[in-house]
This record gives sequence, structure tokens and C-alpha cells, in this order.
Amino acid sequence: MARRKRSFNTFNLSFLDVMSCGFGAVVLVYLIMNHAIEDESLKLNENLLSEVDMLEVQMTEGQAGLVQLRNTLADVDMKIADAQGRASRIAQERDEWEARIAAIRADGYAQNDDIEALKAQLNVLETELEQLRAASESNSGQSARRFIGDGNRQYLTGLNLGGRHIAILVDTSSSMLAEKLVQIIRLRNMDESVQRNAQKWVRTLNTVDWITSQLPVAAKYQLLAFNTQASYALEETRGKWLEVANRSQLDSAVNSLRKRIPAGGTSLENAFLALQDLSPPPDNIFLLTDGLPTQGTSPPKSSKVSGSDRVKLYREAVKRLPTNVPVNIILAPMEGDPMAASEFWQLATLSRGSLLSPSRDWP
Repeated sequence: MARRKRSFNTFNLSFLDVMSCGFGAVVLVYLIMNHAIEDESLKLNENLLSEVDMLEVQMTEGQAGLVQLRNTLADVDMKIADAQGRASRIAQERDEWEARIAAIRADGYAQNDDIEALKAQLNVLETELEQLRAASESNSGQSARRFIGDGNRQYLTGLNLGGRHIAILVDTSSSMLAEKLVQIIRLRNMDESVQRNAQKWVRTLNTVDWITSQLPVAAKYQLLAFNTQASYALEETRGKWLEVANRSQLDSAVNSLRKRIPAGGTSLENAFLALQDLSPPPDNIFLLTDGLPTQGTSPPKSSKVSGSDRVKLYREAVKRLPTNVPVNIILAPMEGDPMAASEFWQLATLSRGSLLSPSRDWP
């Protein structure tokens, strides 16, 4: 019995020794693995820190370059503004000389030498004006006015912003007040100040600001508003192309549009007919609207115009457009006009223009 007890005790001790050795081995393996992981983590952290340092250096260099670029752009803007001012003065002097020559001829004055001298001065002014236009165009790309959006974003739209004679047509019908019919009806009965600050109309005016800021400095333009009838933003300039380089006049045209209040129906046909007063015809057209027309050249016989009627009115209006001229459409949202996007997209495609349906925070 004593022998059995001793054997059992011996077995217990051996088992405990084995367990102790096994536990010790596990601890040893854990320590080795933990040490290896720490070494690997240190190496990984060193690599990440090196990359962070490199990125910080690149960011610092980029910020310095950005500051230099902004300074350069500011200098270019000053030169462009100076050139635009000189171009405007020369254009005015040219008109004065032309008026003098016409007056002299009307009076029957026959001193050819004096007339030729005036013509020579006129030619010099014409040459200098063209040089200023070319310099402004090469320096400024497509920008005629400054437009800064949220965060100084650069807008990529795909719109055709070129051309020498650019017409901008802005829909000022009552539907430009809001997207939904109920909201339009409610806003029509509110104060004029409320109507002027309607979100949809404000976005339209901001879009006009953006377009005019992108016009080529060497180009000419005309800004028209239309609802049931078409009118010029500056009525005294009816039938005339205006110089983009004349920045004060361009600002006046845009500000005149801001004084208007959307009202009435929509006649695209009258808007396109108004373009026929311009000579030469436009070689690029911007159309800001929110849907198909509600009438032709005259008011409809019925107070209700169906969707199919609006399509017919639209297709009649398109026939009044000058041929081979790109039409760039900026289509604002409008409830209850599902065919508008399709019809305007076809027009943009066939004319080699573009269709843009902007988000609510553009531009």
C-alpha cells in the first residue's frame, strides 16, 4: 500500500514537471513572437513616418507654388483690366472719328487730304484695338469677368464657350420663380422683393453671371430676356452687338436683368425671332430656360396648353433659329414638363451644342 502511494506521488510530480515545462515553453514562444511583432511594428512606423514627412514637404512646396500662382494671376488680371479699359477708350475714339468723317462728307467738304488723314488715324485705332483684343484673349483664356463660387471651385461643364458673336437668351417667365406649380402660384401673389429672391430665379441670375464671366474678351455679345415677348437687357442697344471688352457695359446689362421679375408665359419663337435683328447672326447661343413654350408668336386661344401642344410650339420655334449655330441649353428643373429634357437634348446634339441640367448649388 505504501509502495502504491509512493508511485502515485511520483506520477503527480512528473506530471507537474511536464506541465511546468510546457507552460514555460509557451511563455517563451509568446515572448519571442511579441518581440518580433514589436520589431516589425517599429519598422512599419518608421516607414509611415518617413512617408508622412515626405508628404508634409510636398504639401509645403505645393502651398508655396499656389501662393506664387495666385500672385501671377493677380498680375495678369491687372494687365487684362488695363487692356480692357484701353480697348474701350479706343473703341469710343474710333466711333467718334467715324462720326466726324460722316459729318464732313455730309457737309460736302471735299478736302481729300484731311479725309485721308482722318482715315489713317482711324486705321491706326483699328489696328491697336485688334492687338489689344488678341493680347487680352491670349492672357485671359475664356474669362471676361471674375466669378468666384463656393470654395473658389473650377467649373467643368462641357459648354461651348467660344464664338465671336454670342447671344444669351434668359427665360423670365413666371415658371422661373420655382420648380413646383403650387409654389409658382403662391410666389406670383407675393411682394416683388420676395419674387426677386426666389431661389430658382437667383440661381438663374448666378448662372448668367457665370456665363458672362467666361466670355472671350475679344468677342461680342448680346443679352436678351424673354417671356411672351423678347427684349434686350439694355434696350438702347437693340440690334447691336456689344463689346465684351467693355466691362462696365457688360456689368450694366447683367444688373439690368437683376431688376426684372419673372412673369407671364413663355414664347421661344419670339425669343428666336429677336435674334434675326442682329447682324451678323450669332455663332453661339446660350439658352437658359426651364421647359417647353406655352405659346407661339401670339397668345393661345385656350387657357390650358397640353404637353403635346407645347412640343408642337417648341418645334415651330426651333425653325426660327439660325442654321449651323451651336445652342447650349441650361435647363432648370420644372414640374409637369417631362418632354422638355428630351426635346432640348436633341436640339443640343443636332446643333453641336450642349445640354446642362445643373444641381441646385450650381454655380
